[in-house]
Amino acid sequence: MIFTIARREIITMFLSPLAWVILGVIQVVLGFMFLSLLDNYAILQPQLMRLENTPGVTDIVVAPLFQLAAIILLMIMPLITMRTFAEEKRNKTLTLLISSPLSMTEIVLGKFLGLFLFVFFLVSLLMLMPLSLYMGTALDTGKLVSIYLSMLLLLSSFAAIGLYLSSLTDNQTIAAVSTFGALLMLWIIDWVGETAGGGQNVAAYLSILRHHQSMLEGVFNFSDLAYYLILITTFLVLTIRRLDRDRLL
Repeated sequence: MIFTIARREIITMFLSPLAWVILGVIQVVLGFMFLSLLDNYAILQPQLMRLENTPGVTDIVVAPLFQLAAIILLMIMPLITMRTFAEEKRNKTLTLLISSPLSMTEIVLGKFLGLFLFVFFLVSLLMLMPLSLYMGTALDTGKLVSIYLSMLLLLSSFAAIGLYLSSLTDNQTIAAVSTFGALLMLWIIDWVGETAGGGQNVAAYLSILRHHQSMLEGVFNFSDLAYYLILITTFLVLTIRRLDRDRLL
């Protein structure tokens, strides 16, 4: 049943004009930035060749492109996740769903899988830009794989957080704004910790930006993977508990 719910979720998403508008806008904006970064790389290449450890196109073009993509998607993912449960609550269809023989775990995992498939499609589309460079230059394949995995894990985390916050309200606007606020806090918590001067180690570990940047640089640590898995699992469990509570009411 998890796959049935995921299939329903992804079909509903792609039947919505919002999903196609989001995909189109992201492709246009990042396509423009990709060409700009390539142009800058071509201008800087003669100077870079004089350096002892010359940074490649992966470092100068691909990593900055996906850093920008992460910032843009931090603002856009709340628009994708806001409807998952909030719309069901508003349309009174969530009551039918949670009163069905399905477990809350199946419902939540099904919806999360639907969001993950959308994220997988989105990131795979974005990866076509750097992959096109293989026709004319050498890329660091290891870093490219690390960047791809980083984007999947990052957006899956965004999806899990958005899923939970959408389950708390029947207002899609509130769900979107609260999700953006939560994601922004996780993004800047490292800077807040440095400014405050206390709890810097805790803030650094909680910072989603710190883990994302590490993987963008091609450094794939178990601690980064564990961070994302714990974050995703925590918010999925919170969502399940929330729906269990709604079922009892």
